[in-house]
Order: sequence, then C-alpha cells, then structure tokens
Amino acid sequence: MGNVGYEGRFHYTAAGTVVNLGARLCAQAADGQILIDGRVQIAIESIAGTEPLGELDLKGLQRPVRAFNVRELTA
Repeated sequence: MGNVGYEGRFHYTAAGTVVNLGARLCAQAADGQILIDGRVQIAIESIAGTEPLGELDLKGLQRPVRAFNVRELTA
C-alpha cells in the first residue's frame, strides 16, 4: 500500500499478490458467492462452514490456488 503517481499527482493504492488473488477470486465467484483461499479457510474454519472447490488456475498467479466456497457463518 502506498502512493503511486508522479510529481503533482499522487494516488493511494494497494498492489501485490494478495490484492491480485482477491481480485481473481472475486472475478471467479458467482453472484452472492464468497470464494477464499486455503489460508483464509484455515483462519475462519471455527466460525464458518466452507466447501472445497479444488484448485483454480488464476490469471497472474504462478501456481493453482486451493479455493473454498463460504457457505455459512456458524458462530
């Protein structure tokens, strides 16, 4: 996160692999669907029910991503 631009014109933005991953998962999701990767699934497994979707090849990422669909909040 930080400023990008040139002298006299700056914008604040987020960039990098995490931002790209989020954007790509969002693009793959259907209306009302929440897709997450394996790290997020581990972090929320005590409060949410998820179902594995397998590995997705996402543009701009070197390796397939283990994806999960968030079905419900349990806590």
